[in-house]
Amino acid sequence: MAREGPAAAVPSCPDWTVRDVVEHVTFVYLHKIECMRQQARPDPWPPELPERDPLEAFTEAYEAMRTEFLTRGPAAPSYTWYAPDQTVGFWFRRMAQETAIHRVDVELAADQVTPIDAELAADGVDEALRVMLAGDWSDEPLSKPLAGKTVELAANERSWLVAFEETSIAVLPGGRTPDAQVSGDPSDLVRWIWGRGPLEPLTVQGDEEVVPAFRDQVKLATG
Repeated sequence: MAREGPAAAVPSCPDWTVRDVVEHVTFVYLHKIECMRQQARPDPWPPELPERDPLEAFTEAYEAMRTEFLTRGPAAPSYTWYAPDQTVGFWFRRMAQETAIHRVDVELAADQVTPIDAELAADGVDEALRVMLAGDWSDEPLSKPLAGKTVELAANERSWLVAFEETSIAVLPGGRTPDAQVSGDPSDLVRWIWGRGPLEPLTVQGDEEVVPAFRDQVKLATG
C-alpha cells in the first residue's frame, strides 16, 4: 500500500505524505537500535542518511531492530525515556504500538483501514493510559472539566479507571462509578485515543463535557 501511493496525503498527520510516515518510522527504528547499543539516548540525532528507496530503508531498519530484539531478549538493559522500565522489553511493546498506529496512518491515506489485532489494541490502550498519561501533571495543570473526575475505558474484558486530580493522573482499579465511560471494540478505542479514529463507533455514557476533555489530555500526553 505504501509503495502504491507514496505521495498520498495522510489525514491523521497534517502536512505528511505516506512517504513521510515511512521515513519517520524508519528513523524511529534506527533510534531504538542505538538506544539498545549505546545504552543511552543517541546524541546527536537524527543521522544523515544517503538517498535511497524509502521502503528499502524501512525494511532494512526493521530487520536490524528485530535482530537486536531477538539477540538481546526483553529482559536485557536498554535506555528508554520511561524511567520505571529500562529494558529492551519496553521497546518491544513501544515499537509494536508505533508500528500499528502508523500502519493505520498509511491505510487512512488509502481509505482502506483494517482493524488492529484485539490483544495488541487493548495493550495499546493500557500503554497510552499507564505509561503516557498517568503521572505528575504539576507543570501543566488539567483542564477544569477533568479535575476531580474519573473516566472509565472499557474494551472486551478489560477496563481502566482514570482518575484526574488537580496536578496528577492515576489509573486505578475498578469498582467505582465513573463520571464518564467510553467503551467498545479495542481497535476502535485505541484508534480514538491516538486520534486515528472517530468517537462514533464507541459507546459513551455519563458527563458529556468530560470525554472531549479526556481526549484533549491524552493528545497532550501522546503528542
